Amino acid sequence: MEEDLYVNTIKLKLGARQQTSSKVFMDEMFKLRGLLLFSLSLCLVVLGATSTPQTCPADINVKCEDGSSDSWEGEFFPGISKIKYEGPNSKNPLSYKWYNADEEILGKKMKDWLRFSVAFWHTFRGSGADPFGAPTKSWPWEDGTNSVAMAKQRMRANFEFINKLGVERWCFHDRDIAPDGKTLEEANANLDEVVALAKQLQEGTTIRPLWGTAQLFMHPRYMHGAATSSEVGVYAYAAAQVKKAMEVTHYLGGENFVFWGGREGYQTLLNTDMKSELDHLARFLQAAVNWKKKIGFNGTLLIEPKPQEPTKHQYDWDAATTFAFLQKYGLTGEFKLNIECNHATLSGHSCHHELETARINGLLGNIDANTGDPQIGWDTDQFLTDIGEATLVMLSVIRNDGLAPGGFNFDAKLRRESTDVEDIFLAHISGMDTLARGLRNAAKLVEDGSLAELVKKRYQSFDSEIGALIEEGQADFETLEKKAMEWGEPSVPSGKQELAEIIFQSAL
Repeated sequence: MEEDLYVNTIKLKLGARQQTSSKVFMDEMFKLRGLLLFSLSLCLVVLGATSTPQTCPADINVKCEDGSSDSWEGEFFPGISKIKYEGPNSKNPLSYKWYNADEEILGKKMKDWLRFSVAFWHTFRGSGADPFGAPTKSWPWEDGTNSVAMAKQRMRANFEFINKLGVERWCFHDRDIAPDGKTLEEANANLDEVVALAKQLQEGTTIRPLWGTAQLFMHPRYMHGAATSSEVGVYAYAAAQVKKAMEVTHYLGGENFVFWGGREGYQTLLNTDMKSELDHLARFLQAAVNWKKKIGFNGTLLIEPKPQEPTKHQYDWDAATTFAFLQKYGLTGEFKLNIECNHATLSGHSCHHELETARINGLLGNIDANTGDPQIGWDTDQFLTDIGEATLVMLSVIRNDGLAPGGFNFDAKLRRESTDVEDIFLAHISGMDTLARGLRNAAKLVEDGSLAELVKKRYQSFDSEIGALIEEGQADFETLEKKAMEWGEPSVPSGKQELAEIIFQSAL
């Protein structure tokens, strides 16, 4: 750069001094060169005194690179090779015991049933902080800044991790992968720069985003909500942010786009016009549908239900509430649901209940694979490790014939006390093996057929002529009254719940 600046300046001098003698010109040239070198040296001294390098290798024994460089030398996860399937008897913690990507289960490869995805925000932006404690994690590649250079470094770490884990998808919020700006234009420029690198890193691989989303909950402007804010300026800003986030998701080949209304709700109805807020939210989502079609994005739009936290009451409380909202505003054909297991339990349901509610209404689009702690009252986002719950989850997925173009996103984070780089791999391996084992168990139940037969037998009375009329909507009250009088007091058989549980447990 110094040489280019020097040469260009010399050319300008030469053009202006064509009539000057060679000796005089050379004297001028050397004076100018000395001045330039002195100025550049002074700048380097000042920069060295006021800034720290912005990129450091994962190996803390290696000297940090110059902060002006976007290049990266070496590995972020040295000593960890690509994770392989070694089977249930393996004692290697950095191997899969149950997840065998290309193994066929019920006619599909395991990787196609599960479609695993890494959540950028937890894996690369998670700090270990909780409501009562400061951050506990600082990965070797972090330099303590939220600069664009640091964002690019995280993106490279993300792709190395995905490659070594052996998955093909990742999820992101716009503000997780690139720093915000003082203006919307600056924020968009930051995002463009990081997304350009992500696009480059994707080349020659099958890695693509499972979904992208806009972070409409952290910035103070969203304190009253985004699409449900009382301020029209905030509403417009949120729309612009979603517009850009959807564009970059499309550019990167993302398969879905998620709406999580973390602030779309209220703390008290005393100062809230609920009808206006719900109307505004519906108009916002319809505008998103229109923009999706305008830019040619064929991905699925997903809404992620959650009952509360951070707001006292969020409008997308659970799957049933969200379905009712979509029905009211004529949006059922445009959206599906992203069900998060920890959100299900916070709403007083099981994850299985939420998945079935979404499935039977044709709305099951994606699953955020995590769980909570029954002794802790907030959204702890732990990796799912309960084999029984994983089996129930996979029963719903099998009944849904899979999730594509959705999948399983690990919206889960390391425990606060887990601070080794290796722990990032261990957590994902555990979550992947748990769901793979759940898939194997669910397949056993389907192939055995005993559980399905028990359920079928329980409802066999509706296989009768009158049962068929009921299900076709042809049985009026007069007809049913006649049958009730003809049959007398009905006998009610056992529900065989214990037998159902025995059958289920036998597959675990």
